[in-house]
Amino acid sequence: MNKVLVAVLAVALLFVAAEGLNCYSCSVGIFGRCFASSSQTCSNTQNSCFTGQAAFNLTGALNFYTSGCINSTNCVTTTGTVLGVGYTVTQTCCSTDLCNGASSVRLPLTAAVGAALLATTWSFM
Repeated sequence: MNKVLVAVLAVALLFVAAEGLNCYSCSVGIFGRCFASSSQTCSNTQNSCFTGQAAFNLTGALNFYTSGCINSTNCVTTTGTVLGVGYTVTQTCCSTDLCNGASSVRLPLTAAVGAALLATTWSFM
């Protein structure tokens, strides 16, 4: 009976170990940083992690960043225009756990409020 229990546990561990790819996930970031990153397990149809960047062809324009899980066939670079302004979207893929990096900035609420008050006070001096 003990051998059967050990065999069942071994098979169960194989299924747990065969979970999907883990990637860092960020809905949107600016200045090359994500402000609230987390990790996620990709679905069976998502075989890659990605880091995406949307850059506008304007001097001083903000670039936007995102990351997460994706199907590797969607890792491409596309270009286009919006209201006459050109843009480039680049999605770079990788295929190992957490390979798409973690670039996040997390500040406690008190630190963020303190920084805002300091900046406001400094601007009036």
